[in-house]
Amino acid sequence: MNVVGLLLAAGLSVRMGTPKPLLPWCDSTLIEYQVAQLRAAGAGEIIVVLGYEAKAVQPYAELAGARVVLNPDYREGRATSLRAGAQAVEASCDTLVVLNVDQPRPAEIVAALIHQHQARQDLITLSVYEGRRGHPPVLEASLLEELRHVQEETQGLRAVISRHQGRVGECAFDSSLVLLDINSPVDYEAAKQTYICG
Repeated sequence: MNVVGLLLAAGLSVRMGTPKPLLPWCDSTLIEYQVAQLRAAGAGEIIVVLGYEAKAVQPYAELAGARVVLNPDYREGRATSLRAGAQAVEASCDTLVVLNVDQPRPAEIVAALIHQHQARQDLITLSVYEGRRGHPPVLEASLLEELRHVQEETQGLRAVISRHQGRVGECAFDSSLVLLDINSPVDYEAAKQTYICG
């Protein structure tokens, strides 16, 4: 199976006050860590979507082995980055993993999601911790056309998942890491205290 990792890293990082992709994380930067973990989990290609501070971030993404796509409309919301990334995915893709750069996930979590997704043949597979759905979602490539037309006003990826609710599988984890989301300096410091780097 041809697995593609789509890493969204174009946001303004308003609450953080500094570009999130370049935050120090596990002896590298957050973006380098995320690319490495997606690769270790089985993604044959990783596409990174950049916008805010793209010139500063791009060398790190490329050094990590990702293909960079620029989203000129990044100020209009995350859906624009999802559209830009989905447009860049080639027809040979079978399975797509969509992850935001501020949601660090170790390879073992992503690999478990991919394994269950492919074993059960669900259209979409989501992580779950104590009843709460987390990230990243794993999607069949047949959904790419929908992803290329998502809109911020209609909740982007959330709307795609909602439309196909009957074909959504859940993969339960005993770790709250599947819910981790770094939005502010407080979140970042707390995450560094609890996250175990592989």
